[in-house]
This record gives sequence, structure tokens and C-alpha cells, in this order.
Amino acid sequence: MNKTTFLLAALISGTSLSAQTPAPAEAPAGSWVLTSAVASQYMFRGARLGGGSFQPSAEYDAGATGLGVWASFPLKDKVTGQSDPEFDFYGFYSMEVGKDVALAPGFTIYTFPDAKKNKGFYKERFEPNIALNFTLVGLRITPKLYYDMVLKGPTAELTAAFAVPLTDLGTELDFTGTIGTFKSKNYAAETTPDIKNWGDYYLIGVALPYQVTKNSKFTLGWAYAKGSNNFLKQGTASRNPNSAALGRGVLTLSYAITF
Repeated sequence: MNKTTFLLAALISGTSLSAQTPAPAEAPAGSWVLTSAVASQYMFRGARLGGGSFQPSAEYDAGATGLGVWASFPLKDKVTGQSDPEFDFYGFYSMEVGKDVALAPGFTIYTFPDAKKNKGFYKERFEPNIALNFTLVGLRITPKLYYDMVLKGPTAELTAAFAVPLTDLGTELDFTGTIGTFKSKNYAAETTPDIKNWGDYYLIGVALPYQVTKNSKFTLGWAYAKGSNNFLKQGTASRNPNSAALGRGVLTLSYAITF
């Protein structure tokens, strides 16, 4: 969740944002990507959901279809019932609709095994999404729409990514930028009247992958994620700022193996 939890996970694992912005597959053969990652902060759409975290993932890709699971286990600053722990199951199908243009519908099922509904947390949420992937003057651009069926609200997001080759070092720098906005009508479980939540966020990041073997690599990443204009409002009461929405730098290290 992650999240921009999945954007951060994709950035640090060096998978070119495959979970959230899948590219058209070139071959029907199936493959697995297993990733172990640690992050100094857990940020999701501009909200801090925890401190240092272990965030492994597994993804299976076959042709244009991908299925995977991403998890987060907090190491400090746990948010009990929310990111302690979290398991997110996702899938996507990438369809070519033009030259270097793909339409990718997908979904994410967020699960929180230890969440307590009587404390306002949800045990699971379902969020379908659709993305459009295209390249423009070297920029990979992805507008994307989500709709959370439990929180009852949309998220609109725009991501741009590009790579700078480091030929002498045999690697590259992968830059990513994301801006987004969201609004939900049902932020907390079992509350009357419902609590609304809305806000904006952005993320800028860079990742440095290092190929260890033909099928494995380490990736060092850094990103700055920030939430703004994030408010909570219940019924006719005055709106209150969401204290979890703030700015944080996130340092990450991952190791991914493909087979």
C-alpha cells in the first residue's frame, strides 16, 4: 500500500513500476520476480503509515498478465491495525492500443489481518484501477484512475519516469515523479456519521540498480513523498487536518531475483 505505497515499492525494487504501471509484455513465457526490500519510512499517497519496514513482494508475469503480492512488516513506529502487518494482492492486464501505447486495467486487494473494525480500521479493501502507458520524448507517462470500493472514493494520479544511462558504470539512474489527488466518503469503519477524507500528494525519487547476476540485482533508492491539503471531516463537524499527511524522505534498499 503500498503504498504511493506501490510506487515506492516499484521504485526501490527496480521493476520499472511494473506493479502499478505495467508495460506490454513481449513474450508469453511466464516468469517470477521475488524482491526483498527495506524502507526507512512507509508512505502511502502522502500519508505516513509507519517507520522503518521490511517490504517483500512476489510477482508472476505471463504475456500481458501479471499477478502479485506485496507485504509490509513494520520495524518501528507501528500503526496497529493498519500497517501491522499489511498484505496487498494485485493484478493487471496490459493491452496495446497503439504504437508504444498500452491500456492496463488492474486491481489491488489491501488486507490488514490485525485490523479492528471497532477501532475504525478495515480488514480488507478492494480497489480496481485503469492506467494508460505511453512514451513522449523519452518520458514514460502514466495517468491512472483508482476507485476504492470500501472507502467509496476515487484517486487520480499522474506518473512520469525516465532513465539516464551511466554507461561507464554499466547501469542507469531511474527518475520518477508522481502527483495525485483523492477523496473518500467512508474513511473509517463502523462510524456514524461517516468520516470523509480528501487530499493531494506528490513523490519524486531516483533509483540506482546494480546488476549482480543475469537474473538478479540490488537497487538503492531515495524518494521524497509529501501529502498536502489532507483533511478529515465527520458529518457537519469542522474539518481537521490529517496529522499523518506530511513530508518524508524515504531511503530504500532491495534485492530482486527473476526466474
